[in-house]
Amino acid sequence: MLKTRIITASLLVTGLVITLFSVSHAVWSFLTLLVILLASSEWASLIKLSRPQTISLITTILLVGVFLQLMPHTALADYQSVLTLAFLGLAAFFWLLLAPLWLKNRRTCEHALFMAALGVVLLIATWLGVVGLRAENVWLLIAAIATVSLADSAAYFSGKRFGRHKLAPEISPGKTWEGVFGALLAVTVYALLLCVIFAISFWLVPLLWLVVVLSVMGDLVESLLKRQAGLKDSGHLLPGHGGILDRIDGFIPTLPLILLCTNFEILSRLHING
Repeated sequence: MLKTRIITASLLVTGLVITLFSVSHAVWSFLTLLVILLASSEWASLIKLSRPQTISLITTILLVGVFLQLMPHTALADYQSVLTLAFLGLAAFFWLLLAPLWLKNRRTCEHALFMAALGVVLLIATWLGVVGLRAENVWLLIAAIATVSLADSAAYFSGKRFGRHKLAPEISPGKTWEGVFGALLAVTVYALLLCVIFAISFWLVPLLWLVVVLSVMGDLVESLLKRQAGLKDSGHLLPGHGGILDRIDGFIPTLPLILLCTNFEILSRLHING
């Protein structure tokens, strides 16, 4: 299982790096939108939508994606910018306010229309994060992906080795506080290296701690949805990892909020040289 997980992860990372540096903005937008459409199909399964409802959900995300990014930015540019910020803002509202309450109460809403709308907001916001951060600075996107991936791997191995105290046993029995602390430790070292090498303000360290917390929250929310749906994985597309949502759950809360920060020039206060 671990060998399969590592092989799949290696292939994903290789494909990601090659694509990041070799394709145009339009191709990147199209390819990542396809991934989000696959994830939306898994979301539909988690919230138990019927086939017509699933098709409607996927079609809605496709149409919104085409409008936001793939259409020529002519007279619609202002509307596209406002809608982009609206999706990012709604996603931030969910992750910072609603998601903690859901996890505390250990239950989600079973209203199909609301959950479908939530899926549209969160998945479109994730796609905007992937596309927008690459357009802003490809290394910013890589650093964000590296942070979440490092936290996920450190949590997995430290939890396996030292895990004793369950983080949320009723939601995800395999996750432990030791895993979270391992993730925070690994990301702290990573952040400090970035600060020293690239002369970044040490405020980066607590900011990346927040990224870790958000990524854990994304993992737990997806686990809560899977538990409610009676599923172990969101899908079977990625051997050793499950489905698309299983692989990107940590990015769903983090990438949109990082992009939102860049829109308000919060990250510029880190005084990154270059």
